[in-house]
Amino acid sequence: MGTSTIVRGVLGAECAEVISLWHDAGLTRPWNDPETDFVRATSGPSSTVLVCADAGALVGTVMVGHDGHRGWVYYLAVAQSHRRRGVGRALMDAAEKWLVEREVPKLQFMVRATNTPALGFYERLGYEDQRCVVLGRRLDGVESHPE
Repeated sequence: MGTSTIVRGVLGAECAEVISLWHDAGLTRPWNDPETDFVRATSGPSSTVLVCADAGALVGTVMVGHDGHRGWVYYLAVAQSHRRRGVGRALMDAAEKWLVEREVPKLQFMVRATNTPALGFYERLGYEDQRCVVLGRRLDGVESHPE
């Protein structure tokens, strides 16, 4: 990361730019509305979106939240032009710090089993497979799309 690169809390006016980055990174799915996810994350005390800006341009995001015991990370996205420059690591460090400041003892997240580049990235950061099965079901009436 360069000297003009900073990680900070998102500004509400950056919603469209954040969602565009999520789309570009392939993180959105038709059955999940990213704008609704953004609004939920930024409107309560137990979650937020952090961004990485380089010379004022948004180049990375991470959504972080917690249930009081476990922290969760979603939408870790880095612009193609800034990959392999420490942006993802800086965002994960910032997400961990955000959780530590709230005394949340554990961080976990879900990665699609087919996303081997992301799995390798997280392994290099010291994250380990927790050997658990994630179960879920939709409560909003939207058809489920397991991946």
